[in-house]
Amino acid sequence: MLKLHTSTIAALLGGLLLASSAQAELAGVQFSADTISRGADGQTTTGKLYVGANRMRVELAHQGQNRVRIHDQTRQLEWMLLPEQQAYLERAVPLPNANSGQQPTPSAETNPCQGIAELTCQRVGEETVAGRQAIKWEMTLTRDGQTLTGAQWLDVERGLPLKYQMPDGQAMELRLLGNETVAGRTVEKWQMTTSLPNAQPEHALQWYDPQLKLAVREEFPNGFVRELTNIQIGPQADALFSVPAGYHKLESPAPQR
Repeated sequence: MLKLHTSTIAALLGGLLLASSAQAELAGVQFSADTISRGADGQTTTGKLYVGANRMRVELAHQGQNRVRIHDQTRQLEWMLLPEQQAYLERAVPLPNANSGQQPTPSAETNPCQGIAELTCQRVGEETVAGRQAIKWEMTLTRDGQTLTGAQWLDVERGLPLKYQMPDGQAMELRLLGNETVAGRTVEKWQMTTSLPNAQPEHALQWYDPQLKLAVREEFPNGFVRELTNIQIGPQADALFSVPAGYHKLESPAPQR
């Protein structure tokens, strides 16, 4: 049962990667970019990313068919468009403890457990992680009569996880390596080290754009690479973030139990 509970903590914490598209939506910078993903086998997938005011659109080709995902934080809704079928799926994506769609950019003082059932966090102080100031939060998950604890450290400057430790020994730490130029932009190069008990640590690299609040390039230990190119800063058309006329709504499949 320990593994089940520990993985639950990790899942509830959500995107512990340095970058997340949700933060890009909150950054207040509108832009478009091409997306490129390359596997270790050399196969490449391309797409488009559009970030508007609290809205995001991702276009990808999947198994020979086009897929479009639109996320609207203000309306707390997400749509999956199926262009070949002229159809779409809709689902609610509520924000934790949100009275409106406008959410502040996360900071180190933002309780990382806010709005997550069964998981509580307590601020326990400030520490230095890889030479950066961080706020330490202890995490407690209580379920089925068991209580498990872990911890994460949020970067004071960025408000993002610099480090976490799980009850079963899983751990992650980020280290800033310096500044570089990627896609014509000055970005920060970070190394992410993840470790499991009785296994060698693995290292990944991320190039983080402070203005866009997301990584413009990521390299993973298995050889997988994803990046943004042709980044264009500027307002995005409203039509990009709505369901096109003539599309019919599909019923979402019932969740499996």
